[in-house]
Amino acid sequence: MPPLIAIAAIAVAVAAVFSPGHIALTAAITGVLGLLILRWRLRSLAVGESIVIALIVAVSVLMWRLSANMPQLNSDGLPGFSANDVLCPVVTYVVLGLYAATRPPTDTVRWAQARALVMLAALVVTVVTI
Repeated sequence: MPPLIAIAAIAVAVAAVFSPGHIALTAAITGVLGLLILRWRLRSLAVGESIVIALIVAVSVLMWRLSANMPQLNSDGLPGFSANDVLCPVVTYVVLGLYAATRPPTDTVRWAQARALVMLAALVVTVVTI
């Protein structure tokens, strides 16, 4: 590979990954939105438990985006949407399901609504911020 093409390929690869700080900010925004959604949909849930769940949401986004932060997954397959953008909310949804399996919610209907809304918030945040 000619040196100029190699340098261009490296520049594209570096541009296609995000800094840990950028990813952490994305996770924090998702966690805050998750907390707001939880407090709105599950008013009977203790504030402390809402905060724990919001932290779980933030950590799920953080861990997925850090572990999958590579050009192949960050490139937009569809205009405006990368594989990471689409998969990150799925990971969040699964993690919330695991949490509910260990601590079953008292209001399963509102929990399902909150879980779906948090997943949608994760999608919007990852598409808009990353």
